[in-house]
Amino acid sequence: MPRYARSEREALADLLLDLGPDAPTIDAGWTTRDLAAHLVVRERRPDAAAGVLLRPLRRHGEAVRRRVAAGPYPDLVARVRHPPVWSPVSNPLTDELANTLEFFIHHEDVRRARPGWLPRDLPAGLAAALWRRGATLARLALRRFPADLLIQAPGHGERTAGRGGERLRVVGSPGELALFLSGRQRVARVQVDGPAAPAKRLRTARLGF
Repeated sequence: MPRYARSEREALADLLLDLGPDAPTIDAGWTTRDLAAHLVVRERRPDAAAGVLLRPLRRHGEAVRRRVAAGPYPDLVARVRHPPVWSPVSNPLTDELANTLEFFIHHEDVRRARPGWLPRDLPAGLAAALWRRGATLARLALRRFPADLLIQAPGHGERTAGRGGERLRVVGSPGELALFLSGRQRVARVQVDGPAAPAKRLRTARLGF
């Protein structure tokens, strides 16, 4: 069985090493070193990783991430490449579920910050896996957006989201939709159909978890 979380992890680690610690990423203000540290903290420091979702822990999480980022860069990338088997998000039982989408998105965060990038031709199995996870992502990312949204991935299916209002249709491949719904609208190649005002608002909204 293909292990897409593993292959995306390996490709990202290779790219992080190739580019070095100071290359830009799509994440505002983050370099490749910052992104690598985020991934290490996510897998090895659950107390700090919770700061991504829980505001009271945000300062603690950022402080831990900065300390991790200060370590030698090759060691940092090695820790990204070789996650601990005890981690709640990277053990053999949870890896594919928890990390396929995560590492695809962060791989693209680095790829798409470079000039001349092009979308990858994804394996059919990876596209299908991203679309399966797209239901949860769409529901969480768009739960408060004031429109009636139809999310379509030709050949894979469609989802509905939003809290109601004017109707918008968002069309793209599973990978592009994953990027769009995780807040990377400016680099995601999707089509948004519908009234101009809510369409513009959707393209600039703070999406993601």
